[in-house]
Amino acid sequence: MSCALDERAHDARALRYIRSMALALDQLPTDVATLQRLLLERDPEVQQRDAELQSPRGELAAQRGEVIAARLLIEKLKLQIARLRRVQFGRRSEQHDARVLQLELIVEELETGLAASAKPTAVADSPRTPSIRRPLPSSLPRDIVVHAAARTCPGCEGVLKQIGEDVAEQLEFIPGHFKVVRHVRPKFACSRCASIVQAPAPSRPIERGIAAPGLLAHVAVAKYLDQLPLYRQSEIYARQGIELDRSTMADWIGGIAQPVTPLAELIGRYVVAGTKVHADDTPVPVLDPGRGKTKTGRLWVYVRDDRPAGSADAPAAFYRYTATREGAHPRAHLQEFRRTLQADAFSGFEGPYAEGGVREAACCAHARRKFYDLHVDSGSPHAEAALTRIQALYEIEQEIRGKLPAERQRVRQARAGPLLEAMQQWLLDTRAKVSAKSALAAAINYALKRWVALTRYCDDGALEIDNNAAERALRGPVLSRKNFLFAGADSGGERAAVLYTLLETAKLNELNPEAYLRWVLERIAQHPSHRLARLLPWNFARRNAQDEQLAA
Repeated sequence: MSCALDERAHDARALRYIRSMALALDQLPTDVATLQRLLLERDPEVQQRDAELQSPRGELAAQRGEVIAARLLIEKLKLQIARLRRVQFGRRSEQHDARVLQLELIVEELETGLAASAKPTAVADSPRTPSIRRPLPSSLPRDIVVHAAARTCPGCEGVLKQIGEDVAEQLEFIPGHFKVVRHVRPKFACSRCASIVQAPAPSRPIERGIAAPGLLAHVAVAKYLDQLPLYRQSEIYARQGIELDRSTMADWIGGIAQPVTPLAELIGRYVVAGTKVHADDTPVPVLDPGRGKTKTGRLWVYVRDDRPAGSADAPAAFYRYTATREGAHPRAHLQEFRRTLQADAFSGFEGPYAEGGVREAACCAHARRKFYDLHVDSGSPHAEAALTRIQALYEIEQEIRGKLPAERQRVRQARAGPLLEAMQQWLLDTRAKVSAKSALAAAINYALKRWVALTRYCDDGALEIDNNAAERALRGPVLSRKNFLFAGADSGGERAAVLYTLLETAKLNELNPEAYLRWVLERIAQHPSHRLARLLPWNFARRNAQDEQLAA
């Protein structure tokens, strides 16, 4: 019966199309000259449309070529890993193990990059065999969430009768154990007009993805804060009976970085809107496939944290990745910043200072470190004397931490000011007594050359004595760099910068980073873009505080 109805509908559509074509032909002129003129007039338009169609096809072909090349490289690397693992149980060496580890991380980053760069296109892809997803273990506990539609038909208000249901499962991670969330959407049919009604499917952080927000947040935090590469996480989950391939988790990392990028950019704008910013950078090894080696990229951090000066403003850390350490990068990052920049002596920060509007505040910790290294290496009494003088300055800072700027300024000028004047004179006198080529002279010259910037904090209670806020924000990336290859490509460094921005800012606000990221992923898919600021970490902190008050 249904086949006959389909055939009649198809015949009706075909008849309408033939009639419309016949009508169009009847309206055409009959003389040859007019037809030729119309053809000539239409030819450029046809060629333009053809060119417009060919352009996206060419871009699509290029994108497909890049994807195919990346997939071939992944398969080649997987074969190398398998070959190396086969010989691993013979005579082992640290160099062999390091090679296997590096290949694992390269494959991980390539697979993440493929997931992050995948975009829907208007041109239909060639048909392919759909992958078969392994069923989730039946032993896992299951939470059943029923998404029921209205009980009356929206068309005729007739009574609905359930005729079936759609079931979709998500794998969720609750700290300490896994569980399955089963989403059930009953189908109802109207007894009056035969309409079928069903509740819409709930949104997911990754479209059609099996991972629920809690699991996605757990994988990201384990990778970027706990320094656990995805292949190690895969082995850990396998011991719990959960088979999660590294490539699957790589898809997840690429899938969550894209929607949260606007949120990271909001944090960046908040940071540069502050009156004082701490800045620093660290080298990160990045795979350079063209040369078969690793290159050195840079991860920059910009921190706004005025809590030591008694401010109630929320702290935040904004990360950016660049392939080089050129001074143009911090200049671009800080192009909207016009207050005080507290950083080390890197020449790349000279750009914002020279262009005006940005004051320099140097880092006493960097000056101290040169005397400390000299004291450890040679036991120099002059270096020890410098450390003693600097320690007295830090003891004053400890006493006034958390006080308002006016109070900090008053105490510094009364107590730290005389100590700084005495220290400057001591540095000048000591430099005159030692060799100009000695390590002690180099340490003294470092401090004296930046003396104005080093002592600026004494006359401004909002400033800090050092740049430790930025250095603390780079501890996580530095640990990642020590434990494994940081990124397999520049795109991997950019994704890391986005996720570090969210996770480290959550830590600065004394939040559980995993709980915060889960909260964001639960909402961001359907959250209005003009209200994105509501998902910032400090708003999550306020919500938790309100919940605690209500519970009390």
